[in-house]
Amino acid sequence: MAGRWIETWEPEDETFWREKGERVARRNLWFSVLSEHIGFSIWTLWSVMVLFMGPEYGIDPAGKFFLISTATLVGALVRVPYTFAVARFGGRNWTIFSAVSLLVPTLAAFWVMEPGTSYGTFVAVAALTGIGGGNFASSMTNINAFFPLRQKGWALGLNAGGGNIGVPVVQLVGLLVIGTLGASHPRIVLGVYIPLIVLAAVCAALYMDNLRPVKNDTGAAREAVRDPHTWIMSVLYIGTFGSFIGYSFAFGLVLQTQFGRTPLQAASLTFVGPLLGSLIRPVGGRLADRYGGARITLATFVAMAAATGVVIHASGTASLPVFLTGFTALFVLTGLGNGSTYKMIPGIFHTKALARGLDGEAAAAHGRRLSGAAMGLIGAVGALGGLAINLAFRQSFQASGTGTAAFWSFLAFYGVCITLTWAVYLRRPAPVPARAQLGYAEV
Repeated sequence: MAGRWIETWEPEDETFWREKGERVARRNLWFSVLSEHIGFSIWTLWSVMVLFMGPEYGIDPAGKFFLISTATLVGALVRVPYTFAVARFGGRNWTIFSAVSLLVPTLAAFWVMEPGTSYGTFVAVAALTGIGGGNFASSMTNINAFFPLRQKGWALGLNAGGGNIGVPVVQLVGLLVIGTLGASHPRIVLGVYIPLIVLAAVCAALYMDNLRPVKNDTGAAREAVRDPHTWIMSVLYIGTFGSFIGYSFAFGLVLQTQFGRTPLQAASLTFVGPLLGSLIRPVGGRLADRYGGARITLATFVAMAAATGVVIHASGTASLPVFLTGFTALFVLTGLGNGSTYKMIPGIFHTKALARGLDGEAAAAHGRRLSGAAMGLIGAVGALGGLAINLAFRQSFQASGTGTAAFWSFLAFYGVCITLTWAVYLRRPAPVPARAQLGYAEV
């Protein structure tokens, strides 16, 4: 019966997985993707709304960057409580609630989106849309519990990628409205999403399940906070997901402010990068399953540094075609890196469990316990990277009228990520007793 509490869940048991587990896990995965997809669309709503805000709104580019930064910040902060809500209320139950709650920012934006509204009101409504960012954390924690370790890269990548596609989809909806009716009808975009939010909530109620074995573990949370790998992976996730969400929010504004694109021209370009980055995220997870997450992550950061160099050159020479090429490559690479970094998290904690002398289901259970606790924190810190990107753009444009200085800071940070990935997870360790040696290259 759909929607029941499942009392026993043993995905590492191959017989259980084959006879029952896989079918149930995949059903929950698809409807989790739907809800998370809508959540991402609402979270990044203001990356589209600012394209409708012409001179009559009286808001300069710095003010618009602050609006999208506000949504990014709230979305990052709510990820921590959303992570623990799954175990407290059940994955199905929380998915229903988190979907329905998206009506609040959507209806609020519908009410205020017109010239003459105060800037403070716009900031408050943008903050409300941040709750859409929390859906990612609860959804990933929930799906992480459903799948065995050997399939987590694929499942988490598909779940996150399907959710990430909410970013280009809302931008496509904005493009359709601007292209057909002009930039004076933002409420139509909002009206499209109201029935979709209701649909996501109804589907979660009808087709998803709660897992009784998933419980909040304050001891695991404390242990994850104290573990240095939680913070190392947080830094790497800033580099991948923080870049993806930060660029998704800012791309349209950069095109308008630095390259003088009209709202229609900007909207016609902004969705391509986020779409490609979202579609390729499961590929990053699958490659990590096969070759090791650390190897794929390192290669991704090296390529991101190279693509950033291209963007810096294009920004300095005002070459829009080269800029678009480099920026689109960045989106694709962040998608690959998102998939590989999230695959690394359960692998790292499973490897540490093996090093402690655990094996079989005991090691798998220990790894799930700590990785589940760590994912919410890593996801929250990673999303704060999007805030840093938007604030860096705001400062760069205020100071020089271009984003070049911001891109130099991003390049330096990718260098830090390259060094961390190699030094911690790929550099060959000194010879130590076999039980104590952690082989992270395969995670």
